[in-house]
Amino acid sequence: MFCTGSIFSPMRTVAHVDMDAFFAAVEQREDPTLQGKAVIVGGSGNRGVVSTCSYEARTYGVHSAMPMSQARRLCPKGIYLPGRMELYQRVSEEIFEVLASFTPLVEAASIDEAFLDLTGATHFFSSLQELGEEIQRRIAKKVALTCSVGIAPNKFLAKLASDWKKPQGLTIIQSESVEAFLRNLPVEKLWGVGPKACEKLHRAGFATAGELAQAPMGKLVSLFGKGGKVLWELARGHDARPVEVEREAKSMGQEQTFPEDLPVDATRPTLARLAAKVGARLRAEGFVARTITLKARYANFETVTRSCTLASPTQDDDQIFEIAWDLLTQLPGGRKYRLIGVTASRFSGSRQLSLFEEPAKEELLSTMDKLREKYGKQAIVRGRELGGR
Repeated sequence: MFCTGSIFSPMRTVAHVDMDAFFAAVEQREDPTLQGKAVIVGGSGNRGVVSTCSYEARTYGVHSAMPMSQARRLCPKGIYLPGRMELYQRVSEEIFEVLASFTPLVEAASIDEAFLDLTGATHFFSSLQELGEEIQRRIAKKVALTCSVGIAPNKFLAKLASDWKKPQGLTIIQSESVEAFLRNLPVEKLWGVGPKACEKLHRAGFATAGELAQAPMGKLVSLFGKGGKVLWELARGHDARPVEVEREAKSMGQEQTFPEDLPVDATRPTLARLAAKVGARLRAEGFVARTITLKARYANFETVTRSCTLASPTQDDDQIFEIAWDLLTQLPGGRKYRLIGVTASRFSGSRQLSLFEEPAKEELLSTMDKLREKYGKQAIVRGRELGGR
């Protein structure tokens, strides 16, 4: 969570490294004929969404999280690829090896971005400019990809800075220039402010971070509850969160063997219950997971596993179940299952969330956990968990 207090910790230097159009850039690297073309990576079918697109595709209005059907209308001549998560994960691991050569304090924000606490590394370089350029140079040498880097006194400002001059940008925010940097910043650029929150702020007469910084905190609290205080702090450049290194635990999983072999549809309630248990354990331990793995054992005892690595980590039952079910239904049809299991792995202790557009879901999950803790695990269950043998 965001913390209040002094704007900067003494002598603190934080970098945010964000790969440029990562999935699309990897595809262009692997196939040079795709260079300079509109490449869109994402799910296929009418319900698929854009995971990442090249900067050439963005000139047509395509962006991540857009429905694929809309992207095809905007960019009919684009090159549409389903994505290769295992490849992206291997490249990501190489990138994080480079980042670890600068500091052991690396927090993975997603598969293609990270925060680095560089406080103890700055004396190796003549300037922050040189340090940022060296990060970009080593990554380019290792994986032949570009990244954007922001360097600032805290995580929030470093994230803003990395997004300032994409692609291949390098922006440095010194402590003495924070107020000037934020003064005319549009409110929609603040971390966590989505379209709905932006609309509400505009209706209340706020257009810039500078205007928010001058407003009474109580006014923002009346608009957004606890999120209003966070927003008020961000508008002043306050963010005392530390860079959190990945935790020690490796994985959390649940599996079940059936008393009789079942066709895939009959396993759905069980898979839902397993996903709910994994999600509850993640929340109880304060973890979020970047990789979800399905384990399936056929009637002949042959066992297979399939994994999906997420761009942003999760502890949400719904997302865990949807991923696991999708992986299960992609297996060859017509076979029966003796066992299924769900495992979450690649943990971290924090994640980037919308402050204003997801609290209802977070509160729902928290309420369900509390009810189960007080009245038993069967006190409240989702409809999809009912049934099965």
